[in-house]
Amino acid sequence: MKFQNGCWLLKEGFASFSPQQVYSSKINENEVLLCAPTAVVRGRGNTIDGINLTLRITAPMPEVIRVQVWHHKGAVKRGPEFELNLGEKSCPGAKEGSLSGEKETGDAEGTGAVEDIGDIQAAGEKAVSADYGTGKAGNPLSVEETESTITVRSGHLSLIIGRQSWSMRYERDGKLLTKSAPRDLAYIKEDWKGMAYDRGTGAYMRQQLGLSVNEQIYGLGERFGAFVKNGQSVSVWNEDGGTSTEQSYKNIPFYLSNRNYGLFVNHPERVDFEVGTEQVNRVAFSVAGECLDYFLMDGADMKQVLERYTDLTGKPALPAPWTFGLWLSTSFTTDYDEKTVMSFIDGMLERGIPLSVFHFDCCWMKEFHWTDFIWDEAVFPDPEGMLRRIHARGVKVCVWINPYIAQDSALFDEGMEKGYFLKRLGGDVWQWDMWQAGMAIVDFTNKEAVEWYQKGLEKLLDMGVDCFKTDFGERIPTDVVYCNGADPVKMHNFYTYLYNKAVFELLERKRGKGEAVLFARSATAGGQKFPVHWGGDCWSDYESMEQSLRGGLSLTSSGFGFWSHDIGGFESKSTPDVYKRWCAFGLLSTHSRLHGSSSYRVPWLYDEESVDVVRFFTCLKASLMPYLYRNAIETSRTGVPMMRSMVLEFTQDRNCAYLASQYMLGDSLLVAPVLNEEGIAEYYLPEGSWTNFFTGEVRDGGRWYREKHGYLSIPLYVRQNAVIALGERSDGPVYDYAENVTFRVYALEDGAETGTVVYDGQGEQKSVVCGAQGGQDTLVQVERRGSTYLVDVTGDKPCKVELLNAGIAAEVDGAAYRNVNQDIVIFFEKGGTARVTVR
Repeated sequence: MKFQNGCWLLKEGFASFSPQQVYSSKINENEVLLCAPTAVVRGRGNTIDGINLTLRITAPMPEVIRVQVWHHKGAVKRGPEFELNLGEKSCPGAKEGSLSGEKETGDAEGTGAVEDIGDIQAAGEKAVSADYGTGKAGNPLSVEETESTITVRSGHLSLIIGRQSWSMRYERDGKLLTKSAPRDLAYIKEDWKGMAYDRGTGAYMRQQLGLSVNEQIYGLGERFGAFVKNGQSVSVWNEDGGTSTEQSYKNIPFYLSNRNYGLFVNHPERVDFEVGTEQVNRVAFSVAGECLDYFLMDGADMKQVLERYTDLTGKPALPAPWTFGLWLSTSFTTDYDEKTVMSFIDGMLERGIPLSVFHFDCCWMKEFHWTDFIWDEAVFPDPEGMLRRIHARGVKVCVWINPYIAQDSALFDEGMEKGYFLKRLGGDVWQWDMWQAGMAIVDFTNKEAVEWYQKGLEKLLDMGVDCFKTDFGERIPTDVVYCNGADPVKMHNFYTYLYNKAVFELLERKRGKGEAVLFARSATAGGQKFPVHWGGDCWSDYESMEQSLRGGLSLTSSGFGFWSHDIGGFESKSTPDVYKRWCAFGLLSTHSRLHGSSSYRVPWLYDEESVDVVRFFTCLKASLMPYLYRNAIETSRTGVPMMRSMVLEFTQDRNCAYLASQYMLGDSLLVAPVLNEEGIAEYYLPEGSWTNFFTGEVRDGGRWYREKHGYLSIPLYVRQNAVIALGERSDGPVYDYAENVTFRVYALEDGAETGTVVYDGQGEQKSVVCGAQGGQDTLVQVERRGSTYLVDVTGDKPCKVELLNAGIAAEVDGAAYRNVNQDIVIFFEKGGTARVTVR
């Protein structure tokens, strides 16, 4: 939201009140409390009829500093609140409602003297060192006071506040990250008449943090416009707007800077960001009301910042291996019955295309009945038998749901009578006719309504359904009443969290942890805990393919680890050319689904070459599962996304700052989709040596390339010193990844040591290839010393190690080997050591 009229003036009707000084401070064991008048206090008369801001500064975990600012603290805190992993208690003083979702441990009562500004001035150059180190609960907060500053530290991160002339400066080990100048933090009134008791017609809290030279901002959820957010006005407010507008299904009040810090605004309601717009050297963020709560976190690099953010908001759950295979859908409004479904499944399998999941979209239920969890008996007379027949082919089943109950649904009357729906202010059920006639919305703040909704899903699971596509959840009204009194404005964005959580937790309970998976469209902060999310309704052309990728990279820059999209596009029907290019891109994404709106997406309806393309890339992905699943496990542990932008992996390379038409799939594979009908790929390779995955050709990095590709090709490059684990099988994503695994070692530099980890399909470590952490069994370790390679293998299963482009082996001690052109292939029946000497 913009409040200013240029650099010096406010817009007409607004008044701004910013801290001028620290009048008093109180330092406790776990917090710093500041009284910050918005007028300079020169005497007692200046303490009357003025506006003060109260600040509370804490360090909930190392490298994270939380700032809470209030004008009036007495407002009832109705919730909801984001479910955060905090080591501190919630804000003191505010009247708590029943909806705080913050997961917090206790906070010991601290003591500290209150010092007003007069005391400090009288004390001269006094430096009060209030260094608490780690508190009783491992609190990382430490504080140092001088006459001119208060410095709050959390690990390497510091916040320095000017006492006599207000300012805020964030540093990492003494190096500036960002700063807030005297007028940046402000309480703003709208239509204020100038009287102390007049609240006007609106109140806002705003903070502005500086942008440095060449600083770029990323994230803020899944956004389909420019990847770098500088120059954009962004409202965090979930909307159902497709992929070609400024609206977003997944709005996240978190941004990531290439200066290696992140900023999370802890407000589930609308948050407005002005990223280098109103003030071109500032990021402003504002919320309506009397308080502002935000966290700033730092890291050694951008990836570590995401680790810290997901430490706070939650790590992505680990999807099961079968979810990484190919999903096929009925599409949306197409005509289909069991015969159609089975012909699609059998058609894929007969053509040698491994299929993991078949998805039934909306019309598995009767028209006007969405949602009632009842199969349309006119179309599917024997759903349980059909599910058994699908499972017999080795295929899982997903069905579409949403949180809306149409008036003709068999569930409507029960939900209405028992109070399970959102209500209008007068007590009526909230209904409208958009999407489904007379539809109501399930109230997920009502525990009984959640159990009722889950029971409907449970019947489907007992019948044989494996997972759910949790569609919609964005158009949530604000003129409603919730069962637990939640603030409907805050619930607009937060609703999707409760909806997806209810479904995900049921799946975990019924199928077990590690088997739960969603295909979700909407999200808010913390939604990454319930994967997978897909990009929503896109058109079927190259422009939509590119904007989908931008949206996905924006989302994974916002704490989401896994992402998918509708291969071939959703609206309309793509040309065979677009379809084939999109299949290559889609099957080199973390999750892969063929889905459309009014037309089917089976490849033979496009042309026979499309069948070849889908088969080729589906099998390729299956063979990459040892590598992909290792990366997935690391994503679930660290929060670093599996599919990541170039800038996230190569932050110091200026060419990567704006790149959003290519990406890293895991830590070692670079993918550059072809985005034009001419088949021309344009891509950039960062510094270092890069090896073409398909041909073995080595190219120098630090430059751009332009070349033509056929449909069975895509720029897919492996970075130097990487090891890619390739599985023995390509007929599906689920198998023993360690059995006859091939380890390809790429462009290993002299003096370097490299490796990777292989896990089984249950997330259990089966083998480790160097870089091993303590306590892990090492399967292979590869080290290069000039013309000698040392390969150490421990394990009980056969494998081979391929040293690509290493030359011709003159001698190999300790293992069988074969020279294949310039590659050296070393065979191990089980554990052993090999010394390779290259000519």
